[in-house]
Amino acid sequence: MANTRSAKKAIRQAQRRTAINGARRSRVRTFVRKVEEAIAGGDRNAAEEALRAAQPEIVRGANKGVLHHNAAARKISRLAHRIKSMPA
Repeated sequence: MANTRSAKKAIRQAQRRTAINGARRSRVRTFVRKVEEAIAGGDRNAAEEALRAAQPEIVRGANKGVLHHNAAARKISRLAHRIKSMPA
């Protein structure tokens, strides 16, 4: 257990950040899942709409440090490629 005031404060801050980051990561995963479900459903228009909604969330997750920038770019790229390869 922490003994100093600063260590106790650091623990409180870490708990707060962990909760915020968990919510942010969950939000990104939800948006990605919606895109993947639209792709699996075979509806290209719905998949494109879902990707348009997911893209800013993925980038925001990268900017906030929940995802690495390259991982975010890779996710967006792979989803876009899967949508592009769908029949029109």
